Amino acid sequence: MAFQAYEATLPATGKDSLLSSVLSLLLPPLLAFLYYFFCVLILPLEKALILGGLMIIYYIPPSGKESLIPLGIALGIPWWLIATSLALLDVLTSLFIILNIRLALRIPVLGPWISRFLGSGEEFMKKRPWIARWSVLGVAFFVFLPFQGTGGVGATLVGMLVGLSPSRILLAVALGASAECLLFALGSDIIWRLILENFAVGVQVAIAVFAIAVIAYLLLRRWYEGEGE
Repeated sequence: MAFQAYEATLPATGKDSLLSSVLSLLLPPLLAFLYYFFCVLILPLEKALILGGLMIIYYIPPSGKESLIPLGIALGIPWWLIATSLALLDVLTSLFIILNIRLALRIPVLGPWISRFLGSGEEFMKKRPWIARWSVLGVAFFVFLPFQGTGGVGATLVGMLVGLSPSRILLAVALGASAECLLFALGSDIIWRLILENFAVGVQVAIAVFAIAVIAYLLLRRWYEGEGE
């Protein structure tokens, strides 16, 4: 399995690797903290607290980009900032898994989920050969899909199954998450502005977009579940 080959490249555990392990553990949350500190500097305190809350909620299923981005924009967060924030969280989550895969396997709930995912990895990839075929773009498109399990954790595991290097996994996650966040953010911002300018027209557009989104979601879901080649 490609994941076993990836695991073999990880440094051996022991006293000599203690500092490296600590740095690997702290680096992603430290980067997230520095990013949020920057947001606090450029936003009013009330908006910064809202953004921080949304970033925390993002890690609580079943919340996702499709719900938190429109909510953030409605609450006054600039579309570009909420999009950047959630895309960055996917990248930092991917970085955490890459650096701490052994530790992640011991985390309650997350660890068993990762084990089940990897255990069914061969069957998963057989149903979705396009991921391996498209390589980085395949993993990026996997992240772009608005389904549970296609975020930073799932995409990183898929990248490992495909055999991508850590840097290419991070690139794929960044591309896919950025594209998805920008799509939801720009769409939500346009609809929200229409509602504020002309309520009736805005609501009609929102309903039409929602109907199209539901149909697209159902078609994508059917293809994703194994009918796409």
